[in-house]
Amino acid sequence: MEPAGIWRATEATEDLRRSYPSPDFDDSAWAEIRVPGHWRSEAAFASSDGPLLYRTRFEHADRPADGRRAWLTFDGLLYQGDVWLDGSYLGDTEGYFFPHTFEITEALRERTEHLLALELACTRQRERAAKRNITGELQHSDVIDPDWNPGGIWRPVRLTETGPVRIASLRVLCAEATPERAIVRFRAVLDAAATCTVRLRSAVGAADHELEQPLSEGENRVLWQVVVEQPSLWWPHALGDQPLQDVTVEVVEAHGEVSDRRALRTGLRQVRMRNWICTVNGERLFLKGSNQVPTRMALADATAAEFERDVQLAKAAGLDLLRLHAHVSRPELYDAADRHGLLLWQDFPLQWGYARGIRKQAVRQAREAVDLLGHHPSIALWCGHNSPIALDLEPGEPKHRGRAVLRFAAGQQLPTWNKTVLDGSVKRALEKSDGTRPVVAHSGVLPHLGSGGTDSHLWFGWYHGDERDLETALRLWPRLARFVSELGAQAVPESAGFMHPERWPHLDWDELCRCHGLQKWVFDRVVPPADHATFDDWRRATQQYQAELVRRQVEHLRRLKYRPTGGFCHFSFADGRPGVTWSVLDHERVPKPAYEALAAACAPVIVTADRPAAVYKPGDLLALDVHVVSDLRAPVRDARVVADLTWDGGSASWTWSGDLAADSCERVGTVRVVAPDTAGPLVLDLSLDAADVKAVNRYESLVSGTDTRA
Repeated sequence: MEPAGIWRATEATEDLRRSYPSPDFDDSAWAEIRVPGHWRSEAAFASSDGPLLYRTRFEHADRPADGRRAWLTFDGLLYQGDVWLDGSYLGDTEGYFFPHTFEITEALRERTEHLLALELACTRQRERAAKRNITGELQHSDVIDPDWNPGGIWRPVRLTETGPVRIASLRVLCAEATPERAIVRFRAVLDAAATCTVRLRSAVGAADHELEQPLSEGENRVLWQVVVEQPSLWWPHALGDQPLQDVTVEVVEAHGEVSDRRALRTGLRQVRMRNWICTVNGERLFLKGSNQVPTRMALADATAAEFERDVQLAKAAGLDLLRLHAHVSRPELYDAADRHGLLLWQDFPLQWGYARGIRKQAVRQAREAVDLLGHHPSIALWCGHNSPIALDLEPGEPKHRGRAVLRFAAGQQLPTWNKTVLDGSVKRALEKSDGTRPVVAHSGVLPHLGSGGTDSHLWFGWYHGDERDLETALRLWPRLARFVSELGAQAVPESAGFMHPERWPHLDWDELCRCHGLQKWVFDRVVPPADHATFDDWRRATQQYQAELVRRQVEHLRRLKYRPTGGFCHFSFADGRPGVTWSVLDHERVPKPAYEALAAACAPVIVTADRPAAVYKPGDLLALDVHVVSDLRAPVRDARVVADLTWDGGSASWTWSGDLAADSCERVGTVRVVAPDTAGPLVLDLSLDAADVKAVNRYESLVSGTDTRA
């Protein structure tokens, strides 16, 4: 019997801590709890912050033979644990996303019935400017209920057996990939029961490698590489196919028996980034992306089908990239991204402010992240810390007012422990562990003295200014346009039963702001609820606002393709719980209009114009440049672009023809006209027509009032 399924648990007390590990302890009065899972998913612990004491009894009749070793592995514990088996202490754990393993050979030899006991803590992070748990978005986020606690044995618990030498960890990285050859580097930590010599056999697809390796007792670190001639390269879905290679590593004892074996799948590809412009296998790729928050708030409850669905929905929207925002997800997501050719920006789970004491633990966990995920070809970038500004704000609290603005500005421009020391250490650990991928220390840091900054979080039209201000800001400060990794606006979802719309306009605004992410003080400025007679009217207005902002800001970034923009990550893709957030898919995966707007803005070929003003006076001059952006890998021949401008009682038309270069942004002409004397709608329709390519766009303005020019 494996130690999984239904366990028993209770909240820890000092008296229970002294007695609960004993096999003779009576836990029959404790509540039942599912493993794997989060303890708050159980009614008995729905409001608990722990720590919890867990116990389970299991039978294991197959006692390890002489020369064999037995191991107990927890694939995921949230967040700190102390582990006991049959009354004996095995050790402690810290870190939620990687496995923790203990040797239990002697315990399994002594008896067949066993008692596994675990104390697990996931402390509420009350000092959120100085957090201590490296849990990122799972414990401090705008999109997670602040009362939620993710604690629990959230991934499987396994018993395994090996010979005298175990592969304690294995790191597999594709260091080089060209049509001629690929180089796959291996780093293994081998745990040997005694001094010996083994053969290490490894294979990448059909390419084999073998070496003889002497080992001392204890841990041994071994490095080697396998060369694959004329490999089948893995590509993002916009560039090609996704062949995956089976990788195996075996430790073979002197008499020929396999002591331990690991198997995984990888893809052979090479990712580089310079000035935020990405290349894969030497091919330049403008990255169209979105931020993905945890697929479910209770991440243990997400299914493989849900991860598969989200990856396919991202791909259907024309996205090349998902940024796993301030968390490490489940293995099923990475496997789906590998299969479907969706690139991943992998954040280390740090968000906002942390205490000084976590630096060494963060460095250790950064190395674990590479060991766990480094073989996935979909992972294109490591990022050490999201927005490393130590702000302690309640959900629903205005973020950019008063002292918060001053603290934010100071944190951006001045050296801080989080930004300078912690993030520097994490970045060095990631770079040293994985020299095959780009690594950035943090996200959302503006240029400041001694630094050119990083990617940008630009919330024009939400936290500040008008959504049209993005274009002005990027024109005045082009460095901000290199890679915009957060932009967007909130919108009310279709699946809005949790908001109790029947109470309109007397919704529980405080509850919605605190527990469901709604930022009413921003809505009061951009889409005021008070201006709408019904809930549905307001919902439609929020959705229209979000869709227009997302489409126009993404289109503008695409027009800056490679000059200087390398890509973007809209915020955010899909919700993990009921909420009023920036997502384009709600928690039921019902799309908001912004999903279609994002897909339209991310089409392989788009036709755009300079953004018309919202309102013109009669006699005003319109001079709007028209551009075509193509992400296709081949030229578009004999393209015809038509611009039709219509108003009440009149129209004008322009036509341009020619070839469009591959992977380009080209200006094709200018719409130049004087605003008519007739007040009313002014509509610009653009269309592109070629043999296999079609694209359309529409801009709506108004002509209002009379000509007031002198």
